[in-house]
Amino acid sequence: MEVFSSQELLRELSFFPSEINFFTKRMKELKPAVQSAPGWKLFGKVPPRENLQKDSKIIQQEYEARTGRMCKPPLQSSRRKNIEFEPLSTTALILEDRPSNLPAKSIEEALRHRQEYDEMVAEAKKREIKEAHKRKKIMKERFKQEENIASAMVIWINEILPNWEGMRSTRRVRELWWQGLPPSVRGKVWSLAVGNELNITPELYEIFLSRAKERWKSFSETSSENDIEDAGASAADREASLELIKLDISRTFPSLYIFQKGGPYHDLLHSVLGAYTCYRPDVGYVQGMSFIAAVLILNLEEADAFIAFANLLNKPCQLAFFRVDHSMMLKYFAAFEVFFEENLPKLFLHFKSYNLTPDIYLIDWIFTLYSKSLPLDLACRVWDVFCRDGEEFLFRTGLGILRLYEDILLQMDFIHIAQFLTKLPEDITSEKLFSCIAAIQMQNSNKKWAQVFASLMKDNKEGDKNHSPALKS
Repeated sequence: MEVFSSQELLRELSFFPSEINFFTKRMKELKPAVQSAPGWKLFGKVPPRENLQKDSKIIQQEYEARTGRMCKPPLQSSRRKNIEFEPLSTTALILEDRPSNLPAKSIEEALRHRQEYDEMVAEAKKREIKEAHKRKKIMKERFKQEENIASAMVIWINEILPNWEGMRSTRRVRELWWQGLPPSVRGKVWSLAVGNELNITPELYEIFLSRAKERWKSFSETSSENDIEDAGASAADREASLELIKLDISRTFPSLYIFQKGGPYHDLLHSVLGAYTCYRPDVGYVQGMSFIAAVLILNLEEADAFIAFANLLNKPCQLAFFRVDHSMMLKYFAAFEVFFEENLPKLFLHFKSYNLTPDIYLIDWIFTLYSKSLPLDLACRVWDVFCRDGEEFLFRTGLGILRLYEDILLQMDFIHIAQFLTKLPEDITSEKLFSCIAAIQMQNSNKKWAQVFASLMKDNKEGDKNHSPALKS
């Protein structure tokens, strides 16, 4: 029997196309597989591909073998003619010669590219020098500020605090106060300035804290979520707002990561707020209180923070807002608009044209004493002068913010103004803001804030009498 080789068999079957197609397919399958990365498809493994990746030298050799031509390696000397350095960035590529298959640069074009490159390098150096000077200036100002704080701290500790009652109202102390309190004495000065009219003692704080802990325990053991929500909404039991505190603490200074669950001040903030809701069930917990308590905790010991917190919220302005006393809140808004029109008449008319009332932006500022709206260090400086001047400075600060961004706000409509004032720019600086606050004059027709507010309260009482049903009858 005659044996055919595979090549001879192919010649014999050359007259049968369909058979040859099938046979060649089988022959390909019989070829030894080259070890390479196998391919995959949805329901199974496909045969591995041959030579998935080839080295560039192998590809070049195969091409030369097929064409019979040899590829000449590029001349390294022709790569660059006129430059003696490697380009350090993409901008330096303008100094490169064009590839050999493109027209060469003319002398004029090469000189122009050189000039452009030199200009770019010079501009980059200027920017670098400018930034270096700016950093140096910032460091110099920071050192100066630290020296001022250190010297002021000595004055506060050795001269002012030992003679608090006699010196707190002097011109020298008020000017020093305006510049900002040193962090080391800030909490002490706040406590003295706020006072303790409620006569709260650390022992009283412990009593209300233990009561709060008992209520938390009873909530966790007996109350369902629906019961908690119903109790929290009930006016008869405002202490049930203890449970609402947990929801709000997680949103207090989230960027600091110290008041959230697991943070070093989480339990402390929870305790102060819980004790207050038991101390003042008629007020309970209102959103925004957590920011005020958090700022106090950062500057005072636990019991002292509670005492300052309770007395601060007992001030007429804070009590009106946290009790949501609409009539009193409207009086504060009306007094604010009197000085708004006096200091910023153009912006006042712009807000009026859009019917943009102060409650849209002031409520959040007053509720948190600017601790949510401003950077924390700047908010603390606002608190410094607030403790010196009282509620008037809260509204003066609001006017200072409007003055600072007056040009921007005049270009905005209702929606954009509301959004802007709800979330102020983060790059606001104390120097710029306090220069704008200093420019605000809290005087209208020779009347100061307290006189204007008192006249509004008087007008309101007379209006109530005139509209009284008993008087009409």
